[in-house]
Amino acid sequence: MPRKLPFRVIHVSGQDESYRAAELNYHSPLTKGWQSSRYCLYPQDIVIQLENRSRLRKIQILSHQYLIATKIEFFVGDVPDEQLQDLENARYTRLGYVSLSDNEKTGYKARELKSVHVDAIGLYLKLNIHKNHINKYNIYNQVGIIAINVIGDDIRRPTDLTDPDVYLDPDKRKAIEADPSLEGLYNKPDFISPLDDLAFDMYQDPEIAGIIRKLEKKKQEAVLQERFEYAKKLKAAISELQKVGEKLGKYEVEKRQAVENEDYDKAKLRKVQMDEYRLQVYKELNLPDLLETSGSRHPQVIDLEPIRQATPPRLQEISYRTPPQTPPPRTPYDERPLPAMKNKDSKPTSDSPPPPRTPYDERVLPVKPPPVPEEEDPAPSETNTGITGEPEPMGEKELREASYAIDAFGEPLVSKAYSKTWSYREDALLAVYKHVQESSVSAKEECRNLLKATIFLIKRAIDDKVYSVFKAGLHLLRMILTEYIPKHKLTKQDTIYAVEKTMPNLLHKGGDTAQRNREDAKNFVLEEASLMEVKPTNIVPHECTKPIKLSLAPRQAQTQCEIVEALYLKLGIKSNTGLTVENLMQFCVTALGHNSDKVREVAERIIKDLYKEVRDPVKDYLPPDNEKTRKITLYRQLFEYFDKVDGKPTKTDVKRKRADDERKKQQEIDMLQQQLQQLKDMAAGKQPIDESVLENKKGAPRRPSIASKKMVGTSLHPSLV
Repeated sequence: MPRKLPFRVIHVSGQDESYRAAELNYHSPLTKGWQSSRYCLYPQDIVIQLENRSRLRKIQILSHQYLIATKIEFFVGDVPDEQLQDLENARYTRLGYVSLSDNEKTGYKARELKSVHVDAIGLYLKLNIHKNHINKYNIYNQVGIIAINVIGDDIRRPTDLTDPDVYLDPDKRKAIEADPSLEGLYNKPDFISPLDDLAFDMYQDPEIAGIIRKLEKKKQEAVLQERFEYAKKLKAAISELQKVGEKLGKYEVEKRQAVENEDYDKAKLRKVQMDEYRLQVYKELNLPDLLETSGSRHPQVIDLEPIRQATPPRLQEISYRTPPQTPPPRTPYDERPLPAMKNKDSKPTSDSPPPPRTPYDERVLPVKPPPVPEEEDPAPSETNTGITGEPEPMGEKELREASYAIDAFGEPLVSKAYSKTWSYREDALLAVYKHVQESSVSAKEECRNLLKATIFLIKRAIDDKVYSVFKAGLHLLRMILTEYIPKHKLTKQDTIYAVEKTMPNLLHKGGDTAQRNREDAKNFVLEEASLMEVKPTNIVPHECTKPIKLSLAPRQAQTQCEIVEALYLKLGIKSNTGLTVENLMQFCVTALGHNSDKVREVAERIIKDLYKEVRDPVKDYLPPDNEKTRKITLYRQLFEYFDKVDGKPTKTDVKRKRADDERKKQQEIDMLQQQLQQLKDMAAGKQPIDESVLENKKGAPRRPSIASKKMVGTSLHPSLV
C-alpha cells in the first residue's frame, strides 16, 4: 500500500537565511517552510532524495499564502545500475507541471495545497519553481513553499516470505526480477491512508499524530482478529483525537506567536492550557487501555475449528438484575470493565483460580433489562438514550455565527434551533414566535435588534430539510410581516430588510426535490407580495425579477419563472407594482438561454402575454427580426406569434400562399401544353380531329401565356384555319 516516503533536501539553488530548505524535511504546525532569497533569479531548483528507490504515486505541495510561484515543474531522477548513487549521476525525466492561483480572491490569507497523482520510478525528485505572482505583500519577488509530501511504494526484491510478491505467478515474478520498476504493480492496493496526507501532519499536534497512527494500526489488527467492539472504540477515539490534535496545533501556533511578540504571559497561559487539555483528554479516553500497553486481551491464535455453542455457558449463569434508577453518564466509548481490569480491581483469592483462556472473548455481554411497567412514565433525562433532555452544546463556530440571536433569545433557546434533533428545532421556533409576539419592547433600536435575530433563525428554518420546521419558519415570518412590524411601527426599510434577507432562501427552497416544499415556498412568495406592509415597497417583484444564472438548477429556475409569471398576471405593469417591461424582459431573455425546456416555456408565455399588452417595446429586448434570427426555432415561433397578434400574415403563411399560386399556375401551363400537343397531333394527321378541343380552343380567352408564345411559328393545316 502506498505510504508516506521519508526524504531530505540535498540541493537548493537559493534560500532565505530565516527560512532554510531544511524546514521541508519535517511536517508540523510550526513548520515555517522554505523561501527563496530576495530578488533571486528564476527558475529556482529544489532537489530531494528519497530514503530508498521508490515508485512515486502522489506528490503534494503546500504553497505560501502570498509568496506564490506561477508554475512548478516536477522531474524524477534515477541513477543507472552500473553507476554510483550520487546526485551528479542522476538522469531526470520530466513529469509535468502545476499552475498556482494568485490567491487574490482569498486576500492572501489561505495556502493552496496541490496534489498530483503520478506513476514514476526514481530516487530523486526535482522541483523547478518559476517566477512569482506579483502582489503588494511580496515586495522582494520571492517564492515560498511551506511543505512537500511524497507518497509511494519502496522498490525491493521479493525475497521476504512475508512479501506478497513471493506468491505471484512465476512469469510475473520473473518479470519483476528482470525489471525492478515493475515492483508495486502486483498485489499492491492503490488506497492511500488519510494519515499520510500532508494536511494531516500540517494541522495536527505531532504527539497526537503519533498516537493516532498507533491507534489506526491497532484498529487494523483488531479487524483482522474480528475484535469489532474494540475496533469500534478505536475508531471513536481516533475521531476524537483528530479534533484534539487540531486544537492543540492551534494553541502551539498561538504560543509561538506570543513568544515572537515577547508576550510571555500569554505564552505561559497557552502552555498550561495545552498541558491540562492534553492530560484531560488522555484520561477521558483511557489511552493505556486503548493502546493495550499491558498486553492484548485477545489471544493471537484464533482457533476456528471447534463448533461454538448456540448459547455460551456463562450467559446461562447471568441473572436478570434491576438496573439502577440513575444510570451513569454516557461517554464517547463503552466503559464496561474488561476481564483484565476486573482482575486488577478485585482482590485475588486462593479459592478462585483464574478462568481458563478460550479461543473467543468471554467478556460479559449486556443483558436486556426487564421492561418498565406501563404506569411508570419516567421523565426524560440526559442519560436516557434517544432524545435527551437538553440539546447538544454549540461549537465555537456556531456560537460566533449566532451571537446576534444569542444576545436576543439566550443560548439555551438558540442551541435548540441548532440541534440535530428536529423536534428541538421546531420547539425553538415556536418559543421564538411566542417571545416575539408577546414582546413589549418600545425602543426602536431594540425592536430592530429583535427583528434581525428572528430573521436569522427564520433563514435557517427555511433551509431546513424537515417539513414541519420549514412550515414553522414560514409561520414565524408571516407573523413578523403582518403583526410585529405594524405593532411596533417600524419603517419600510425594516420590512425591506426582512423580505430581502429571506427571499433568496425561499427561492432556493423552490428547487427542493419535495413538491410540497416547492409549492409552499412559491405560494408564500405570492402571498408575501400582497401583504399590506410589503406591497407598497415593491421588494418582492424586484427580488424575483433579478436575472437568473444559466447554471441554476432546473427546478429552482422553473419555480422562479412561475413566480414571476404569477406576479405579472396578478399585479400587472400599469400601476406602480414594481413590474416593468424592462425588468420582465431582461428576466425572460436570460431565462430563454437556460438549458431546461420547461424554464424556456414559462419565459415564452410571459413574453407572449406581455406582447399582447404593450406590443412593440417587447421587440426592443429581442434580436432583430431577420432571416438569420428566424432560423432559430425559439425566436421564429415568437416572431410568428407577434405577427399573428398584429393581424399580419406570418411569413410561413406568405410562403404557403406563394407556393399555392405557383402550383395553380403550373397546373394551367401543363393544361395548355397538353392542348397544344393535341392540336399538333391533329394537324399532322396522327390523331382524328376532336371537335371539343377546337371549341375549347376557340372559346378560350386570348391572353399572352407561355403556351401561346410556344405556338408562334407553328403552321396549321388549312382545313383547321
